[in-house]
Amino acid sequence: MEPTSLILSIVSMANMGILGILIAIFGNMYRKTQAQLPLGMIAVAGMLILHNVIGAIGYFSHEMIFSHDIFPYMLGVCIAELAGLIIFLKIILD
Repeated sequence: MEPTSLILSIVSMANMGILGILIAIFGNMYRKTQAQLPLGMIAVAGMLILHNVIGAIGYFSHEMIFSHDIFPYMLGVCIAELAGLIIFLKIILD
C-alpha cells in the first residue's frame, strides 16, 4: 500500500470514529428528550460516515490510479474535516 493512501485512510477512519461518538451522543439526547434536532444530527453524521467509508475504500482500492499530485489537497480536506469534527465534539461535550 502506498503511504499516501494509508495516510488518507487513517484520517478517514479517525473521522468515522468521531462521527460514531457523535451519533451515540445524539442518540442519547434523542432518547432523553424526544426532540427532532438530534435525529437530524444523526442523519447528517450518518451521511458523513458514508462519505468517509466510500473515501477510505476508494483510497485502498484505487491506489494504482491515484494521482500523487492531488494528495496534499485531499489530505487538507480530510484534516479540515477532522479538525471540524473535533471542535464539534468538544462543543457538544462542554
